Order: sequence, then C-alpha cells, then structure tokens
Amino acid sequence: MPKIEVNEKLFFNLLGTRYDYATLEYRLESGKAELDEKPDTSLPEDQRVIKIELNDTNRPDLWSTAGIARCLRVHNGGKLTDYSSFMSTDKKTQDFGNRVVNVDKGLKDIRPYMAAFVISGKPIDEPMLLDIIQTQEKLCWNFGRKRRSISMGVYRSANITWPVNYKAVDPDKTSFVPLACEEKMTCRQILSEHPKGKEYGWILKDEKMFPLLVDAKNEVMSMAPIINSATLGAVQVGDKDLMVEMTGTDMPSLLLAVNIVACDFADAGYTILPVQVNHPYDTGFGKSIVTPFYFQKPISTTIGAINKLLGSDLSEKESVAALAKMDVKAEVSGGKIIVTPPAYRNDFLHEVDVIEDIMMGNELNSFPPEKPHDFTIGRLSAVTTFSRKAKSLMVGLGYQEMIFNYLGSKRDFIDKMNISGEKVIEIANPMSENYQFVRPSIIASLLGAEAVSGNAVYPHKIFEIGKIAYLDSSENTGTKTVQSLGFLTSTSDANFNSAASEVATILHFLDNEYIVSESNDPRFIPGRQANILKKQKDGSQKVIGIFGEVHPQVLENWAVTMPCFAGEVDIEELMN
Repeated sequence: MPKIEVNEKLFFNLLGTRYDYATLEYRLESGKAELDEKPDTSLPEDQRVIKIELNDTNRPDLWSTAGIARCLRVHNGGKLTDYSSFMSTDKKTQDFGNRVVNVDKGLKDIRPYMAAFVISGKPIDEPMLLDIIQTQEKLCWNFGRKRRSISMGVYRSANITWPVNYKAVDPDKTSFVPLACEEKMTCRQILSEHPKGKEYGWILKDEKMFPLLVDAKNEVMSMAPIINSATLGAVQVGDKDLMVEMTGTDMPSLLLAVNIVACDFADAGYTILPVQVNHPYDTGFGKSIVTPFYFQKPISTTIGAINKLLGSDLSEKESVAALAKMDVKAEVSGGKIIVTPPAYRNDFLHEVDVIEDIMMGNELNSFPPEKPHDFTIGRLSAVTTFSRKAKSLMVGLGYQEMIFNYLGSKRDFIDKMNISGEKVIEIANPMSENYQFVRPSIIASLLGAEAVSGNAVYPHKIFEIGKIAYLDSSENTGTKTVQSLGFLTSTSDANFNSAASEVATILHFLDNEYIVSESNDPRFIPGRQANILKKQKDGSQKVIGIFGEVHPQVLENWAVTMPCFAGEVDIEELMN
C-alpha cells in the first residue's frame, strides 16, 4: 500500500486545525488511512515528518500532503471544494493566454499525450518542494506504472518562452545538459550513463525517436519521461512561477493526474493558470484541450439501494449530507441521488462506489454492530470437494501444488505466451501494469514458477487448481470464470506421449471419458498438441481442455532451458 511522508507544519496548515496524534489517527479513517509512524517530537514543528499509510489504491488523490489534508478537512465539516475557476469542461474553456503546447505528430506511437498548467503566487518553500517531489514519485511510480503511462515534470515558468513544443527527435543527434550534470549528453547516452536513464531507460530504449520538450527558443526542458534539463528543469526553493506538465500513453489517467496536482496546488494557495495543448491526432477528448480538464461523468443511485446495501434507514437528505463530507456534490432528482464526482477522483465506476462514500461520510462507528438473525450451517461447495479430490490425485502422481495470483501483466499472460490476447480481460483502472490483466490460463503461472526453478533437481512436476477468467459474449456479464486444473512437467525427455499418459490417468481416476482432437494453439508445438473433448448430454462434443509440448519460443520467452509439456482442463466440466 502507498505510504507518504508529510511535513507536520505544512499538513496542519492545509488542514486548518491541529490534532494530537491520537485524534489524527482516528480522523485518518475517513481516508482509509492510518498513522504509520509518529514524528520525533524533539524536532521543531517545521522539521517533523508524519508517516501515513494509505489503504486504498483507488484514490491516488490521497497520496500527497494536500490530498489527505483535504479529505480530513472536508470530512470534519469543511466546505466542499470548488475548482471551477481553473477547471475546463466540454462546455467551458478557461483563458489560457499565450500558454500553448504543440505536440508533434511523430509522437503518436511513442508517447502521444500531454497535459499541463502553470502555478503562480507565493515562492516555493522547502516543505512544499519536497512534497512536490513526493507527489511526482508516488503518482508516476504507482499510478503511472513506473513512469510508463504517466510522467511529470516541473519547470521555471518565468524562463520559458511560449509556445512550448513537444516533439520527436533523433536520440543520437540531440543533446542537452541533464539535471545533476554539467556536460551535454545525447539522449541515447543519457539512457546508459545517467542514473535516471539507467532506471527508466527501458521505457524508450527500443524507440527510434525520443520525446523532447523545448520552448520557443529551442531551450530543452526535458526528455520525457526520463530527466529534466539542468536549466529550465532545475526547480529550487524560492522559485515563484512553475510550469507543471505530464506526458503519457493513457489520456484519462493523464488528465486525472493533472487534476490531482492542480487541485493540490490550489489548496496550498497558488493560482492555477490553464494551458492549451494542441495534439495533431484525437486524444479521445478532442485534439486541442485546455488543461486542467474536468471529464468525470455523473453517476446515480437510489435511497433504496443505499439502505439495502448498508442495512441502514438513511433519508435522501442524510445521504447527500454524507456525500458532502466526502467532498462529493449530490442532488436528488426524480427519485435518484445524482452524484457529480470531484475533479480529482475517477473511482466512481458503479453505484456501489457512491454507497461506499455515503458509508464513509457517516463514519463506520455510526453503524451499530448486529448479530446475524439467520442460523446457517457451512459446508464445502461441490466444486471445492471435487477440486480437493483432484489435488490428492495430482499429488499422488508426483506433482507439487502451487498457488499463484489471478492478476498479472500483459507481458506474462499474453506476450510471453504467444497469444493474441483478444479474450483476455483487462482491468479498467489498474494501479500497476503487474496487475493489469486477469489470467486466462494457469499455464502462464506455471511457466513463471518454472522460470525461476532452474537450479532444482529435475524432473519438475507442478500443478495448480484455481480460477481463470476470459471474455465470453455468450455470458450476461461478457466474461466467464471457471475452476481450472493446470499442470506442467519439465524434464529432458518431456514429450507428447508422456503428456497424453498423464491426461489419461487424471481423467480415468476422476471418472471421465474423453476423446482428443487436433488443436492449433500457439502455446504448443504444432502436431504435438491436442484438445480434450467430452461428450455432452445432447450427444455433442465439447472442448474442455488442452495438452501438449510447450513451444520452444514460449520456453525462450520465459528463459526456460528444459523441454516442458503442459496441460489444462476445466474442473467444472469434469463434474458434470
């Protein structure tokens, strides 16, 4: 879970009041957060650091001092925030003056999107500068997938000559002085020689052209998403006017991140000046867009749904008041409670999310605990009982049971498995690329385990019985989840005949008759793989599994050096 460090003086100034640490710990519950570590009270207030752990990865707006302070302030009776003075919408575009960024069409397939704004007002002090750096790190590392989908740069606005150009350049012919250096380096050199280039160079290393941000005088501002320049990008304590820009590959996430940072600066007392960004291609929100930009859609629920889910007896007025404590504007119309999400939040995906905010707004201790009224007896489900039988059989055949995560990356579930990914379920709002997809098969998980088992004595025989899910238009939800048995054997003489023998043994002892047919799965070697078919009640044959010798390319993708055979079968179909 994300952890943030907040300067005590800055935090309580933004909060508008001061709490003792016991009260602070209690109030943090409204943001699904907890006090991770109290500061050293022997230090002066402006040097104390409070460490806070956030327990909700769906709320990146809380990953900053201003964000968590806003949450606690409004929840404790503060006024709802209003950022309309600088937030553009479809119907209203803010005045951007001469502040314009032009995006090069050559970036469309590299790093296509940009958003920006300028802050003006009081000089940046040290606690604020440290908080800017922390916000940049938390947003871009966690929410921005290690800068892959979102990166952030901050520059001295007073030294920038508008318009700014975001363009694609030849990395071997373009050079500038990067931050923390004194000599010029080519963009390509930065990837191999600069500390930040070594850390984030993987994002650009395979690109023929690199993104570069320059002003109208061609003064380099940064090479996104790697490093700022040592001139315009070297922000220091005392700087007054700053430009904040974000580049990335996902426009909705980019706009949300820009809104979060802009709202944080506004809460800290700075004036936000919008910037117009002109893209030569569509962003999903138009080509020219003035940012910060409000793009959230209203969502509604009913008092009946609220009280049913919470087991409460709230009125519509009480529900609206509870939402206000979460800085969420709501109104009652036509028997529905219509919610307008704040500009810095994009986590209202379903009416249940609205109901959760009503619960948090009322505080958990307002719901008295109740004992269950119904008497029930627990028992194992039929699929669990059958799965346990199958596990015992697999162990008897010499296999070792494994347990894996159901979520993973595109790299593991699609790219390394040589599949198209057309039926793989993608998470709409993932916090990390490592948990972006739902696994469509257990075999990828087994190969991941085998990839790190090269030093263990062969043969390796591993299996897992667990859930897989994939897109299925015939289902009401559009997806299907099944209990699956996956197995893998890695040994020098792994072959199709051995795999067929294992399948025959497994299905025999699970009391199932089957036949095989030719298959053409890219995960396996052509001609050395087969579908498992089972006869249905209507006489038809249904594919319930597959087995075969794992394709050499798949083994190479996983860096597995020993031949393998693998198979997978639908446990639920074996029960019928």
